[in-house]
Amino acid sequence: MSLIVATQDEYEDLLGLWSNLEAGLAMLLTHPASVQEFPLRVRQYDRWMQDLLKQDTDVGLYLLFQLATHSPVGYSASHALMCAVLCHLIAVDFALPLAQRNSLVRASLTMNISMTALQNDMAHQSGRPNPQQQAAIDAHTQRSSQLLQDKSIDDALWLETVRLHHTPMDSSSLPLNMLTPSRRLAYILQVVDRYAAMISPRESREGRSAAQSAQNILQGGGNQSGAVGQALVRVVGLSPPGTLVQLDDDRIAIVTRRSKTINQPDVAVVLQADGVPVRPPELLRTDQRQPDIRSAVLPSAVPERINHQLILQRSSVAAPIPAPVA
Repeated sequence: MSLIVATQDEYEDLLGLWSNLEAGLAMLLTHPASVQEFPLRVRQYDRWMQDLLKQDTDVGLYLLFQLATHSPVGYSASHALMCAVLCHLIAVDFALPLAQRNSLVRASLTMNISMTALQNDMAHQSGRPNPQQQAAIDAHTQRSSQLLQDKSIDDALWLETVRLHHTPMDSSSLPLNMLTPSRRLAYILQVVDRYAAMISPRESREGRSAAQSAQNILQGGGNQSGAVGQALVRVVGLSPPGTLVQLDDDRIAIVTRRSKTINQPDVAVVLQADGVPVRPPELLRTDQRQPDIRSAVLPSAVPERINHQLILQRSSVAAPIPAPVA
């Protein structure tokens, strides 16, 4: 059943759980040398993430996209958590064996561990990487894999996925399931990494909409990229919970829940066509009646503060898509 967010305190508690997970992950990624029992800690964060998703996947996605798209502060941990959630959902969609799912998700949490501080700095940087930064970026897959090995990670598939996650896509016609496990997981992570990077804001630019990012993924790359992109759209939709859309009657809404149709989610209308706020937000199921979604919009399109607690409270009466089980 759906998770009820009935009060401001319950909303803040739930948001706090996701924020605390992100903060704990940030500490692990920023100071790995000081982390005792490192493999256990990563597994604990993975389980924490899964437990939050099992409560209500749509609410989890809603809060996660809010965290990811509204601030570049703590970018590295936010990015890692977003990638881990998306990899988990794709692993379920692909029915990957549990061991492969675990390697993929834990690789997504730790793939940039050798350049955490640099990644955070660059989120606030308006220019391109300087030569020293570019050298660190180029070397980070090998360095991250070695750092993890030095921290007692002995899962060879996890280490290899980290090492390969920026390797160019295979241009052959082999389907994804015909590749070696390490290459397959690395391709999944590479596509998810690109998608999550595109939706996140930087000092120099606002993040792209999730729909634009998904279209970019679907149109680029070869067979492997296309298969992962299609899975990504299947599990979160073109406009995931927590993202903004414009309806074909010109009103602006925020997506609250996925539906069985990828571009017909449940939404809460927050602005009239003339920009007047809708209070309280009007809930619509776009898979059942008009209006349809015309396009995605960026957060800057809504100058008014959105009452997320009220939206989640009102939308919790709708039955969510069952959360995937790892």
